[in-house]
Amino acid sequence: MSNLARKIQQQQQRVEQPNQKERQIKLKKSWLTPGEKIMGVAFAGLVCFGAVHLITNQATIYQMNKEIQNVETKINEQKKVNADLQVQVKDLSNYERIYKEAKKMGLDRNNDNVKVVPAQ
Repeated sequence: MSNLARKIQQQQQRVEQPNQKERQIKLKKSWLTPGEKIMGVAFAGLVCFGAVHLITNQATIYQMNKEIQNVETKINEQKKVNADLQVQVKDLSNYERIYKEAKKMGLDRNNDNVKVVPAQ
């Protein structure tokens, strides 16, 4: 071989050797250690669990409020019905009306046999 060929071959070997050394020296270092990764995953899991728990509680509260409003609506309707029935009771317990109904049934008024009952 000629000197020129040997020089080129030596230069190629010198160029290749530092690359191999650099490759061996370079170690891939992770951005996070395994412990930090575990802690990060645990923290993310807790955050997700907390978010799901919070949303579930809000949904339950919303459902309860809806049921409460439905019950309050039914109560108000029943109060109206009760008030109407109370008015009917007052109208039907009128003395003149009772007297007319008694006459229809054939009952007569006997002033000697009248008893007064005090109202409670």
